[in-house]
Amino acid sequence: MKRAYLVAAAALVLVLLMILPWGCGENGELTKVRLNEVTHSVFYAPLYVAMDLGYFEEEGLELEVTTGQGADKVMTALLSGQADIAFMGPEATIYVYNEGQEDYAVSFAQLTQRDGSFLVAREPDPDFTWDKVRGKTIIGGRAGGVPLMTLEYVLKKNGIIPGEDVEVLTHIQFALMAGAFTGGEGDYVTLFEPVAATLEMEGSGFVVASVGEDSGLVPYTVFAARKSYMESNPEIIQSFTNAIYRAQIWVQEHSPGEIAAAIAPSFPEVDLEVLTAVAQRYKEIDAWAHSPVFTAESFDRLQEIMETAGELKQRAPYDKLVTNSFAEEAIRLRGAN
Repeated sequence: MKRAYLVAAAALVLVLLMILPWGCGENGELTKVRLNEVTHSVFYAPLYVAMDLGYFEEEGLELEVTTGQGADKVMTALLSGQADIAFMGPEATIYVYNEGQEDYAVSFAQLTQRDGSFLVAREPDPDFTWDKVRGKTIIGGRAGGVPLMTLEYVLKKNGIIPGEDVEVLTHIQFALMAGAFTGGEGDYVTLFEPVAATLEMEGSGFVVASVGEDSGLVPYTVFAARKSYMESNPEIIQSFTNAIYRAQIWVQEHSPGEIAAAIAPSFPEVDLEVLTAVAQRYKEIDAWAHSPVFTAESFDRLQEIMETAGELKQRAPYDKLVTNSFAEEAIRLRGAN
């Protein structure tokens, strides 16, 4: 019933697209959308491409962006009405649904398809293998979060048991992990970009492995909205998805240098050379989803990782927590132009 409603809503959106100034108010004003992002990282380059190249404005939307610093905080903002759209790991939607929340969050567009973190060591190690972390300490992130669960998944794939073969620290807040590492804590730390590259430039840390490259495809970060908001504002969700898909195509068709130049306004404190190197890293591991479609197969893989980490006792239904109607309509509209 829910999917039928969303498919019908997407069809209605197409009709409205033909007769209305898309996403604008009666006076042609942009419609404000409050987006809460899990962290500010080059890993999410397609989002910043959509922002910095004006794709959201062309869809009639004005984004008000805040950074939650953790999927749990992003979800709190969404459920409390402080955000309209959440950008976070889809594990948060599963936790909330399993807790019995009636107005739960539904994922409508996937942005990344791999873990975006890199394992950083204190010294360069071009011959690194995961076996080298045995007997060491890794600053790994928040318990229950996808970054930590994916790290543990990779460790176990390599026959390394967290808590037995390696100590994984989970008490340090996401935003403070780099500072804790440079302050002397841990032998390794998992960091997103451009933080990892910045440490390399300072000589205080060196990337030795990509967690995402070793974990395989994972629906790492998605856009989600509360069920009630999606039902009341299908045209906003469609416009948002249209902008994201356009940006996803753009990053696939452009070089790391071009991507760096495009998103530079979103990272004014980061040198263009660093942005280019980071974009190259993410390009090399095929980190960005090629379309906003969030498949059932990837949803199942995520729940498998959560189960392996001991964070999921009951699987959640894909058909309730994910809708692809807006993603499919964005693809259809793009193909029709």
